[in-house]
Amino acid sequence: MRRLWLLFAQTATVGLALWFIVTTLKPDWANQALGSGRSLSLVSMPSVREAPVNAVNAQSSYRMAAKRAMSSVVNINTAKESRQADNPLLNDPFFKRFFGDQVNPQSERQSSLGSGVIVSSQGYILTNNHVIEEADEIAVSLPDGRKAIAKVVGTDPETDLAVIKIDLPNLPAITLGHSEQAVVGDVVLAIGNPFGVGQTVTMGIVSALGRNDVGINTYENFIQTDAAVNPGNSGGALVDVNGDLVGINSAIYSRSGGSLGIGFAIPVSTIKMVMESIISNGQVVRGWIGVEPQDITPEMADSFNIKEASGAIVAGVIRGGPADKAGIRPGDILTAIEGRPVTNKTEVLNLIAQLKPNNKAKFTLLRKTSESTVDILIGKRPPVKREE
Repeated sequence: MRRLWLLFAQTATVGLALWFIVTTLKPDWANQALGSGRSLSLVSMPSVREAPVNAVNAQSSYRMAAKRAMSSVVNINTAKESRQADNPLLNDPFFKRFFGDQVNPQSERQSSLGSGVIVSSQGYILTNNHVIEEADEIAVSLPDGRKAIAKVVGTDPETDLAVIKIDLPNLPAITLGHSEQAVVGDVVLAIGNPFGVGQTVTMGIVSALGRNDVGINTYENFIQTDAAVNPGNSGGALVDVNGDLVGINSAIYSRSGGSLGIGFAIPVSTIKMVMESIISNGQVVRGWIGVEPQDITPEMADSFNIKEASGAIVAGVIRGGPADKAGIRPGDILTAIEGRPVTNKTEVLNLIAQLKPNNKAKFTLLRKTSESTVDILIGKRPPVKREE
């Protein structure tokens, strides 16, 4: 009996081994042996569900965000006349006798490319000031093929923003997002017209927030991103994964002229204030007190016996300005504005700019070792031409 059992066990083992080899190497033979309606597998395999053709994987595709935003991003072509400098020899009768009017200065028509974002169905478009600066003609091309000549509503060189307007029906306005809710690591898409090749979408993340020491604009609060931004992207949209606008692409850090993974965008928090002021007043109205603030270095902190290098030191005061009338002196250290602490000159400039002219505001300052509060009647900041 025992021998029969061992024989059975060996036979079953050999049979199962043969079956395993057949199902592994020649599964078609096994299916034919069992019939088309049955199958046998010794190893259970996980079931795989085929995805529908139009399904979107939120972790790998941002097609819906791109689709929502792309229709609102336009290409901008600008042109201006450039006249060559006069040469005294060109007015000499001797030269005119032989060359005629061909030696007269010729005007050249220069053109440049950029991008813009439709922010209102009424035709308002946001772009960079340097895109349309000094342009004689601004041509706007929409993704749907329509074209129009734009007029300038207003510019703000100190943030490098400008608002232009076109007259076309059924314009797709972009939805404004919340840049103040952005976090480093968030996925963003940059949309624009790099190098004039046509509308292009690139993807990256928010690399840093609050970049304010770049040295590009007077008022800086940039979103830094590694989404590819190249010449021609200026004025284009930086959007989140929902397709909402979080910034206007403005500048890149580059040694070659192309993207090196460091791009800067003006956040929506700044855009809203500038845009509303330009549309309402034709210009941006900012507060001003007439001081030149500087950051406090560790060396300055030691010389002024300050425990922490916080605040901004007044390096200069404009004579007859609001600060001068209130008794602010060079060497004073501004530590708070309207109760809000300030840690550097950028915060001082930004907070003063937000104050309404003809209203008084409280400034907390440190003079030598004593702290005091001064009321200053806020003035209107005079226009400043943007430096190249």
